[in-house]
Amino acid sequence: FALSTMVNQVQRVDGSWQSSKSDSSGASNTSGDSSKESSRCSTPLLDADRSRGTAVELFDRMGSGGPLFIDITWHPAGDPGSDKETSSMMIASTAVNYCGLESVLHLTCCNQSRENITGYLAKAKQLGLKNIMALRGDPLGTDWEEEEEGFNYATDLVKHIRSEFDDYFDICVAGYPTGHPEAHSYEEDLRHLKEKVDAGADFIITQLFFCADTFLKFLQDCRAIGITCPILPGVFPIQVPEEITRVIEPIKDNDAAIRSYGIHQAVEMCRGLLDSGQVPGLHLRPLPWATSANPKRKVEDVRPIFWASRPKSYIYRTQDWDDFPNGRWGNSSSPAFGELNDYYLFYLKSKSSKDALLKMWGEELTSEASVFEVICLPWNDEALAPETNLLKEELEKVNRRGVLTINSQPNINGKPSSDPIAGWGPAGGYVFQKAYLEFFTSSENVTALLKVLKKYEPRVNYHIVNVEGHNLTNAHEMQPNAVTWGIFPGREIVQPTVVDPVSFMYWKDEAFALWIEQWAKLYEDESPSRMIIKYIHDNYFLVNLVDNDFPLDSCLWQVLDDMFELLDALPEPIADGAVSE
Repeated sequence: FALSTMVNQVQRVDGSWQSSKSDSSGASNTSGDSSKESSRCSTPLLDADRSRGTAVELFDRMGSGGPLFIDITWHPAGDPGSDKETSSMMIASTAVNYCGLESVLHLTCCNQSRENITGYLAKAKQLGLKNIMALRGDPLGTDWEEEEEGFNYATDLVKHIRSEFDDYFDICVAGYPTGHPEAHSYEEDLRHLKEKVDAGADFIITQLFFCADTFLKFLQDCRAIGITCPILPGVFPIQVPEEITRVIEPIKDNDAAIRSYGIHQAVEMCRGLLDSGQVPGLHLRPLPWATSANPKRKVEDVRPIFWASRPKSYIYRTQDWDDFPNGRWGNSSSPAFGELNDYYLFYLKSKSSKDALLKMWGEELTSEASVFEVICLPWNDEALAPETNLLKEELEKVNRRGVLTINSQPNINGKPSSDPIAGWGPAGGYVFQKAYLEFFTSSENVTALLKVLKKYEPRVNYHIVNVEGHNLTNAHEMQPNAVTWGIFPGREIVQPTVVDPVSFMYWKDEAFALWIEQWAKLYEDESPSRMIIKYIHDNYFLVNLVDNDFPLDSCLWQVLDDMFELLDALPEPIADGAVSE
């Protein structure tokens, strides 16, 4: 759960202010009888432990902070409208009826029939829920398709709520201070926002922004086109500006310093917003780049290596966990990673513009070989680690042969923790790493690789999987393999990264999705360039290799050389799709 604290006031459309009060049921209402006069603030509750007992305890703790109200997210894949105690509907009911916390229930209309939506709303009304955040939601597949008899936009959902339930519900909608990622322009997105308000929305909560001036300009632009309802700023700085990145570089390994700096930045932005006199409250969410600011994650010091270059994505996909690994990952069970559809708009989209990406990845692709020449692939949302430069020459060589590397680390045997390239952790310690390599490659290469790997067992462990989940491995199906660890004065051995077989299967969904979401969609439908990327997505395999013998020079490059040698010696290429051990 993520707590948002709201200023305990509500701004009327005419600009005046009034205080809110709680009735005996805990629902916050203003002096008016209609829900139109009730509180217009919301708080995202990113469902953590979805058991009622734990939720009640958490709600009680949240209530002690005095939020005006909270909101509960809606996950279509998790049966959110059911009677299960873990459903969004029941969690919202628990907050309102058991804990006296006013709640806003998120509701997405994508891929939903009108009958289903009406049923969810009727159930919410029966449970005493009076506030809805109307959202379009994400498509089940990778592409958006309009539905003739369904809801295609949040505006349609707002109209339906007003048509079926009149003024019973307060309706919140989302605003985008820098424009929706799918909008053609900022101005067009503002027009769509006004359509949602004109359809019956009572208030707006904004999506992500970093500077107070960004919100204040957005607020001014909204007022200029006739949007007069309350607009709440969403304080959730996901993207860190370059000037901030430069500041935190010297302290990036100091959790306490990062946490203090993150708090300072958030407080300064909130102060700027409140001092403007133009905002009725703050909608707060955790800072995902300052992991240690979340109390539950303070003890977390172990993660699967697959997300090493996409830490924001990992934090988001594991935000629902009640406990985080400390000291060691432990035996794998079934870690509940969040669904891709919940966040792909913000976490699979690149920070770079379309023009910059086309320049980097190719204005036009003519063959798979065009992809092999691309140096910076889409699987990194952070700067490359300095140690990657140690492997640069080998990485470039194998990429040109169709081994498209997305993650790697060299072997390290007892380097001081103060080493400028490989070091990490407290002073006076020593760090170790197993050589690791992760890449996409063709089924032809995989067939040859499997033949070669037989002579490297048990030194080399491998996991090989395609987009459909066909999985080949010589590792234990449930046992993680520590690939980075450190020994420090007065502490147990720390193992910050592991190759975990169960997590790898969740990571593969994200890794394959990036081919389509970041790369293929740069090109027109059915264009040769798009079809080439789609072919790779559909037919290539994701591979990870671990060289367990870390005191010796890595053998992984030799493994790939042997694979290339075997391929070069074959009289005919191995047929695509003929992967076997």
